[in-house]
Amino acid sequence: MSLSLEENKQYNRHLILDEIGESGQLKLKQAKVLVIGAGGLGCPILQYLAAAGVGNIGVIDHDTIDQSNLQRQILYTHSDIGKYKAEVAANKLRDLNPYIIFEIHLQKLTSEIAVELFSKYDIVVDGSDNFPTRYLVNDAAVLTNKPVVFGSIFKFEGQVSVLNYKNGPTYRCLYPNSPKASDVPNCTEIGVLGVLPGIIGALQANEVIKLICGIGNVLSGKLLTYNALTHQQFIFSFEKNNKIEITALASDYEFFCGMRKSATEITHSELAKSSEQYNLLDVRENFERDQYHIGGQHIPLGQLAIRFSEISQDKKLVVYCKKGARSKTAIELLKEKGFAKQLLNLKDGVSVN
Repeated sequence: MSLSLEENKQYNRHLILDEIGESGQLKLKQAKVLVIGAGGLGCPILQYLAAAGVGNIGVIDHDTIDQSNLQRQILYTHSDIGKYKAEVAANKLRDLNPYIIFEIHLQKLTSEIAVELFSKYDIVVDGSDNFPTRYLVNDAAVLTNKPVVFGSIFKFEGQVSVLNYKNGPTYRCLYPNSPKASDVPNCTEIGVLGVLPGIIGALQANEVIKLICGIGNVLSGKLLTYNALTHQQFIFSFEKNNKIEITALASDYEFFCGMRKSATEITHSELAKSSEQYNLLDVRENFERDQYHIGGQHIPLGQLAIRFSEISQDKKLVVYCKKGARSKTAIELLKEKGFAKQLLNLKDGVSVN
């Protein structure tokens, strides 16, 4: 394998680096990298891996672009709203670098497909935004012996690490137990600084390039933390826990992470057939309610613990949010408060029309 004349022009600034050069650029060209998620972290990860010349980039994401994504997911514009993130990202990045291949997987990462999918790639980059996916990615990577470049963001802070590198520490060594779903609000509820995923995603892409080219010090057994408000960075070391054995994937990582409880679900079509039998409760934020709603009472999830007594119990209650996760948490809270009537979660939630 060699670089074409046009590729030599494209990668000139890499080629004149002694640490990369032609041999390193050929390693990038031959590499196969899977990126989990094409959202806040996924956008900068994909942009820099494509620009660097990673030859085969896989993207798995089943989500579509929402206007609220545009504040931080910088690959997308208003004309992309409603389209699949992975498809839009790949199409735009093919213009950036026509010498690489994109493989698009428009599906949710599940236990059924993870091992087979990971087996096709050299490195997995975790740009997901939830704990069930992070534990699934970790376990599938261990079973397939693939390194994971991990990143996460929360309001103004981010984390980066390289996991399962040469049989090194994994995500479960760092976080053996998942926090309760109710203890971890997502960015829809608490927000995130728009530039933060760009910073953390770029650091993840940097680790991928280092892994492929065999340069620098890899963040294996180390967790880098970054605060966007103070620019403070710390690197914490952590050891491999040899007592943790992963021999198979869990069948339900949402259940493992406490996100799938005993809440009964109801579909939109089922609700429409007999809507008069139910009360509705919207637990989204005010701005989401203003954009679009399907009626019913509105109490944001963060206020529910002190306002639950305002909810009528004369009918069964259908609770809804944007995608169905916050409403599950709300149902658990109402059960703890002794709510007597049947509680139903609106499957897949509601989105802005």
